[in-house]
Order: sequence, then structure tokens, then C-alpha cells
Amino acid sequence: MADSLLELQRRLQHVFSNPVLLIQALTHRSFSIDHYERLEFLGDSVLNLAVSDLLYRRLGTLPEGDLSRVRANLVKQETLHQLAVGLGLPDVIRLGEGEVRSGGQKRPSILADTLEALVGAVYLDAGYAAAQALVHRLFEAVEINPQMDAIGKDPKTELQEWLQGRKMKLPLYKVVATIGLAHKQSFDVECEIPELRLSERGIGGSRRSGEQAAAAAMLLTIKAKVKT
Repeated sequence: MADSLLELQRRLQHVFSNPVLLIQALTHRSFSIDHYERLEFLGDSVLNLAVSDLLYRRLGTLPEGDLSRVRANLVKQETLHQLAVGLGLPDVIRLGEGEVRSGGQKRPSILADTLEALVGAVYLDAGYAAAQALVHRLFEAVEINPQMDAIGKDPKTELQEWLQGRKMKLPLYKVVATIGLAHKQSFDVECEIPELRLSERGIGGSRRSGEQAAAAAMLLTIKAKVKT
């Protein structure tokens, strides 16, 4: 395991001053109570800021709505999953036996969440500049252009674009409850849009999929109640 962690840090181009953060970022809740979800929460925000900065610099005068659309493509689960596989995360993530048997090391949602946790871990270990540099390196090989279209948009992306197109604030997501045993939990997530006084909930096998389910429910409510 030690050799694998050294190799991962080489690929990240970041050697952790506090190796505990690296271990935590690679630990799923099915393996230990010291898991990556808090780091994932932090890393999600750092990732969005770093990608926003990258796009602001690279795409010149592209308007806000188009920048948001391109960013949504870059931070969606599919893209993060591909980057995680490229880093070799399936070989180093720590999962409980149940998750290993069910193929958790290959599950896109888990790998995407782990990548976000690593970004959060680098941020805590060395500050924003180091985390930003990591994000920029990760996306070096990803094609970025103004024509990127969110074909087959996931519900969170579609909801975000609907709100931004009407100059509204982004929705608020909150885990209301967790259901089931640690190795096989479901997340009950609430999606709230204060400006519309709307709230919907969804359940998924991860926080990310719970948010997607809540966003999908919100889209159905919006289409039924709000004039588009």
C-alpha cells in the first residue's frame, strides 16, 4: 500500500506533508468512520472555483451562461470518473468488504467523490494554490472549448442551467438522513430553491446520486408549477 501511495503522489505531483489527509481522502465510509465525505464536500467547492478560474482565463470573453455550461461538463461525474481512473484511484481506494464484492472500486460515483476528496485534501495540506495547480494539471489533457455541450445532461446540470438562465441563485442541497448499514447506505437529500419557495427530496446510493435524484424531482416540480 505504501508504494501505491507514493506512486499516486507522483502522479498527483504533490507529496503530502500530512499523509493522514491522503489516507482519509482514499477511505470510503464502508471501510472506516474516518472516511472522505467531509473532504469531498470541501473539494467540491475548491474544484468548482479552480475550474471557474481556468475557464475564465482560457475562454476569454465567453458569457456567463456559456462558461457555466462548459464548467458543468468538466465537473460532472462522468468527467471526474475518467480522471480518477487515469490517476489509478481504483487501485488505492479503501473499501469495506461488501463494497469490494459489489465492485465499488469501479463505481463512477465513488471514484468521482474520491477525486473531489483528494482535491480537498491537497487544499488542507498545502493551501489553495497547490489545489488549484492540481486541478489545472488534471484538466490539461481534457479538451475544453466554447462549443462543449451538455448532451444527455444530468439533472443537477439541467437544473443549474435553468436557474442561471433566469438569473437565479444555485439550488441548495442538504443530506437530510442516511439509511441503512455503513457499507450499504442510501442518502436522503433535499434540494431547495429559496427564490421559488420550492423544496424536493431524492434518495441515492451516494450523496452525489441523492442530489441527482432530488434535482430530478425538482425539475418535475418546476415544469409543473413554473412557467418556463
